[in-house]
Amino acid sequence: MSQWLASVIDPYYQQVLMLVGIYIIAALGLNLITGLCGQLTFGHAAFLSIGAYTAAILTRDFHVPFLASLILGGLMAALFGVLLGIPVLKLTGDYLGIATLGFGEIVRVAFTNMKITGGAIGLAAIPRASNLINVTIFVILAVAAVVLLENSRFGRALKAIREDEIAAEAMGINAMRYKIQAFGIGCFLAGISGGFYAHMLQYLNPNDFGFLKSFEILNFVVLGGLGSIPGTIVGTTVLTLAPEFLRFVQEYRMMIYGLLLVLMMIFRPNGLLGGVNFRRLLRRRKQKAAALSS
Repeated sequence: MSQWLASVIDPYYQQVLMLVGIYIIAALGLNLITGLCGQLTFGHAAFLSIGAYTAAILTRDFHVPFLASLILGGLMAALFGVLLGIPVLKLTGDYLGIATLGFGEIVRVAFTNMKITGGAIGLAAIPRASNLINVTIFVILAVAAVVLLENSRFGRALKAIREDEIAAEAMGINAMRYKIQAFGIGCFLAGISGGFYAHMLQYLNPNDFGFLKSFEILNFVVLGGLGSIPGTIVGTTVLTLAPEFLRFVQEYRMMIYGLLLVLMMIFRPNGLLGGVNFRRLLRRRKQKAAALSS
């Protein structure tokens, strides 16, 4: 299968498409926390790194099968997410953002000074296990899972908490429990994406998972539209591919990238597809089909 893919799609473009898929999984997790539940976090990259290092160490040093290491990496990230969420999700707004930012830096510094992670030199010789097929399968599974969650009682509770936490609690919603669950699920997806990332690049360095990486993933969600799953997918795809399409202006591409973001925030402050979800898209399609048939 990999040979067939190589004959159809150039290996470099396969890697770019894999990166898009990996970032979509991570951004879907952040959208669940920030977009759907309204909890601002600046430390999402920390959970990518936890999943990445866990999966990489398991496959490289303990010869654990890739799929098992991927799931275990996601579970480890979810565990840390829940443990962090119990104290910090009592905070709101900027205070929560600062707390998660601090956690992200703690994780980065810890990995820089741990022998098992390779320290500042990084972790090399990770087996190449990620490919376009398994990444695509996990993207589809992640999208399906998040869509089901959004349209369930759980998703409606998260939206209620986002709009007015006090009113939600007055209606009998245990806000703290739902926030911790959302945080855990979002971190699980981040851990899964980190595992794919590690087995695609075959090398990890703690500095690759600093604040800038968290900010980059947050940009994906904001550009697409907070709370919108189609928006998250589109925003991630656009911002991941934009630097590739701007290579012909190599020295100016990051400036153009920044300018596009500024213009986006001015003219489309709710994001490209803010307020759009899959249920609404399907409803529109059915209405158009009904109108055409009549």
